[in-house]
Amino acid sequence: MTDAASAGAGSAPLGRLPGRLSYKGVVAVAFVLGLFMDILDTTIVNVALPDLAREFGASTNTIEWVVTGYLLSLALWIPASGWLGDRFGTKKVFVFALVMFTFASALCGAAWSIQSLVAFRILQGVGGGMLTPVGTAMLYRAYPPEERPRASSILSMVTVLAPAIGPVLGGALVEVSWRWIFYVNLPIGVVGVVFSVLYLREHREPTALGFDLAGFLLAGASLALLLFGLAEGPSRGWASGLVLGSLAAGAVLGVALVVVELRLPNPMLDLRLLADRSFRTPNVVSFAAYGSLMGVLFLLPQFLQGPRGLSPLQSGLTTFPQAFGVLIMARLVGAKLYPIIGPRRLAMFGAFMITVISALFLLVDLDTSQWWIRLIMFTRGLGLGFIFIPLQAAAFARVPLPKTGRASALFQVQRQVGAAVGVAMLATVLVERLTVYGAIGPRHQVTSPEGWLKAFHQSIAFAVALGVIAVAAAYFIKDEDAAPTMKRRVKASAAQ
Repeated sequence: MTDAASAGAGSAPLGRLPGRLSYKGVVAVAFVLGLFMDILDTTIVNVALPDLAREFGASTNTIEWVVTGYLLSLALWIPASGWLGDRFGTKKVFVFALVMFTFASALCGAAWSIQSLVAFRILQGVGGGMLTPVGTAMLYRAYPPEERPRASSILSMVTVLAPAIGPVLGGALVEVSWRWIFYVNLPIGVVGVVFSVLYLREHREPTALGFDLAGFLLAGASLALLLFGLAEGPSRGWASGLVLGSLAAGAVLGVALVVVELRLPNPMLDLRLLADRSFRTPNVVSFAAYGSLMGVLFLLPQFLQGPRGLSPLQSGLTTFPQAFGVLIMARLVGAKLYPIIGPRRLAMFGAFMITVISALFLLVDLDTSQWWIRLIMFTRGLGLGFIFIPLQAAAFARVPLPKTGRASALFQVQRQVGAAVGVAMLATVLVERLTVYGAIGPRHQVTSPEGWLKAFHQSIAFAVALGVIAVAAAYFIKDEDAAPTMKRRVKASAAQ
């Protein structure tokens, strides 16, 4: 038996497992450390954007790339990470990603201009893009199908809690210096690297073939051009040749990507997995729901720190209650409701709930109580708990173990691209409307609070539209497809 095969069969870690922690627990701890840093950085920066714009003299359109550049880099490297983990070993790639992410975080904290910060954020996304899919693959390999709702609750709690915690932590750190929103990753990263080196097991897939360079290049170019066109549309004008050319070229390369990947025997993005509705439908729902989630988390701090005049910390404390909503729902949905109700009705209800709750932001004005906004965010968190746990469990219910890495990469690609599209869409509408209403000055100062409020409401309407798409897509989820993930609970209930 080769070393790759023996590793895949479950070789022992370098050190003894800590305490009574099982190997499933080891994978969960390592994954949570990496994933928390990765996703936290998606939103922790949002609170600091106004400060960054003022310090570096950057426009709203330019400052968006501090977020979008990171999301784009994630989307570029997530597909490659599936192959890298299969070929070189999930432990090696995961540890490398942790080291890269931690090192890039230190560079971000030392950035001297908006251009250097964006460049270091893209480098940070290289590590972050590998962390999530490789960690997800490790998690789902460690948990058998009947225990995957539990694994999904771990995964979903982090993917929703980290963005919710980001604003309040970011707000507290920005009070000291915006640089600490990046330096805070250093101790977490060091602990994660040491823990992973000591306790994770190696796993490689003997079936991993050559690297799909064509797929990697096409995916990167397509996403970059599409996001550039979305970001530059408001400032250059949608009739600009550069904007139209970028969008058209991105779309053409996207079609080419699909054609190439479907013809390759070992593609980087295994799009054939989407032929199975049990995997395809949760991906569509997740794309729309995560776009709405991240779009609002980008938009709300701009409104609270702009015309509302809140400090970064006050802004973070206003959005933080969403985390409590997720905490309350996560265990209830994963351990109790999912095996009984199934993913379809849970996802539909959750998507409907966040759509209605997001629409309440249309009633928020310049004098609305912060406690009312906190209540909206808390209730929104409850709805998110109903969506992401069922989606994670249902999506991987019928994925064969050898394809777990590729499926994880594809699932994370749609989530990150959904986030990037959500942020780009809402930011595009915001910038365009702020310009129309003359609501913002050249150095990011508010010149018309009433105009800013109108722009905010019109941007929120697009988040609501994404929620409607998520509800419609969730209708097509089939509970019978997710039967393997409900198996143990069904037997237990039948025995009673």
